[in-house]
Amino acid sequence: MPTLASRHSIAPPNDHILTAQEALEPLFLQIEAEAEVRMIAAAIRAGWSAEAAVVAIDELRRNELLPGGH
Repeated sequence: MPTLASRHSIAPPNDHILTAQEALEPLFLQIEAEAEVRMIAAAIRAGWSAEAAVVAIDELRRNELLPGGH
């Protein structure tokens, strides 16, 4: 089964996109959303609630954004 990310491409430079970041942003957001859905589904299959999974994902994101993080 193809993933969301594999079905979409990034915009080429001649499509009046100002930066590579702007071209990649839609794909990045799709990949991020797909990853979150997969993590929540895995947590539910393991017996955790969706709410607990979302809290854990948010905590992981906060830890990644802290200075000196990974």
